[in-house]
Amino acid sequence: MILAIDMGNTNIVIGGIDEERTYFEERITTVHSRTSTEYALLIKDILDLHGIEAGQIEGSIVSSVVPPLNAPIQSAVKKVLGRRPLLVGSGMKTGLNIIMDNPKTVGSDQIVDAVAAIREHPCPIIIIDMGTATTMSVVDKNGNYIGGVILPGLKVSLDSLSSSAAQLPFISLDIPGHVIGKNTIDCMRSGILYGNAAQMDGIIERMEEELGQTPSIVATGGLSRFVTPLCRHKIHYDEALLLKGLLILYRKNAG
Repeated sequence: MILAIDMGNTNIVIGGIDEERTYFEERITTVHSRTSTEYALLIKDILDLHGIEAGQIEGSIVSSVVPPLNAPIQSAVKKVLGRRPLLVGSGMKTGLNIIMDNPKTVGSDQIVDAVAAIREHPCPIIIIDMGTATTMSVVDKNGNYIGGVILPGLKVSLDSLSSSAAQLPFISLDIPGHVIGKNTIDCMRSGILYGNAAQMDGIIERMEEELGQTPSIVATGGLSRFVTPLCRHKIHYDEALLLKGLLILYRKNAG
């Protein structure tokens, strides 16, 4: 088993995975002011919660879109496991040909998702990752990463709506039964969830036109499970896609 960590702007996903299964997956809040020792204690608590000893973990790997936390998290992992983790970034072997104006600017999470998606789905592929931002990445029929779109995340849009309109409350997310809401909360849920679903369906259709083929579509990220059931395209939801990608990259680069 390896320890796989994905640092996002809102949450840090910490998981244990090998080729057989995902042993655990937990989320902690991304906090810039935490020290490496504080993060080490959180990681240790998660391992203890699942009854896992440090000796059961053969190695670790980190992907990050929060560069200021790279050093504290790497140090935290070393304190728990006794050795530093691999860090997804420039110079790492991915097996992925990135055809972009500046390949180094592609988010590490998007690369990791694409590596996993190519392993499990036929190309071309559209990969949707719904977190703080929603990204839709495209892999062409030859397995090349060719670009995508970045959209405001579902929760970012919802919080912005509630913050900017005095009479609109902060609400929880549940899949609405109808598009036409009968009260303020249901109207907000319908607008956010069906709005995001329609947005993704529309972008998928335009991507299909540019590709000239019908792609596989896979979605991941904690918020995808609320939106993908409302889309009109067939979308495969894979909660562990990023952890799978981190495992693949660890095997390619662990020496």
